[in-house]
Amino acid sequence: MEDSPLNANRPSVTQLLNLIAKLRGTNGCPWDKQQTPQSIMPFLIEEAYELANAVAAGDADEICEELGDVLFQVLFLIRLCQEADLFDFTEVVARNLKKMIRRHPHVFGAETAATSQEVKARWHQIKMTEKSCAPQKSILDSVPSSAPALMRAYRISARAARAGFDWDDMGGVMAKVGEEWREFNDAVSDMRSEKRDRSSVTLEFGDILFTLVNVARFVQVHPETALIGSIDKFEKRFRYMEKAINSQGKTMASMSKTELNDLWEVAKSKADSATIIE
Repeated sequence: MEDSPLNANRPSVTQLLNLIAKLRGTNGCPWDKQQTPQSIMPFLIEEAYELANAVAAGDADEICEELGDVLFQVLFLIRLCQEADLFDFTEVVARNLKKMIRRHPHVFGAETAATSQEVKARWHQIKMTEKSCAPQKSILDSVPSSAPALMRAYRISARAARAGFDWDDMGGVMAKVGEEWREFNDAVSDMRSEKRDRSSVTLEFGDILFTLVNVARFVQVHPETALIGSIDKFEKRFRYMEKAINSQGKTMASMSKTELNDLWEVAKSKADSATIIE
């Protein structure tokens, strides 16, 4: 019996591929039939961010849901490439299997690796020797220019460090944070006195962020993950404040700074353990 896209009793990748083929078929969906690799990419990126949020929240149901959405977008993109006679699902999987086996000689070969750092170093060495790796003018060429700024900063600083351009220790990078903060303050003062314009402040603030990304790298924390966590924490506490204020029949604008600060302290102690407030 054909693995029908409408047969929900036997979920499989083949079933999802068949569903996508039907959507793209003669009697399929007008919207899906109009899509191209270029038009579908924003949706794939959006779904990846929604998955990241679900993982950060630790919500198993949401993670499962968003993984399905990401998988669908990936398979949809593969289908578009297959229709253009570029490659199909089988070739994508075959290439990835070969790559993963080749890059894990300590698992599938005779080599050994005792630490994750050894694995990362070996991974990079193998990657640089692969025929599919095009010659690069710079070690930074492999970092996508379209990547989110924090992720791009992290990758670029890691590439530079791998080449030997890095601080000797945590003290060095922390001193740099202090230096950049002073330069930022000077730029703000100059802007207020009209000695410099806002572009200088923007550049100096960017330097602070980039240096803080390096701090994160030194302590092996990904800045994107850390920032997502802080945003979620702030949002939860702010929502707690909103509910408390609404329950008093007040608005945030009607409250004094002192009242808001006091309520924020309450939110800090209670909101983190509270249920998300609608």
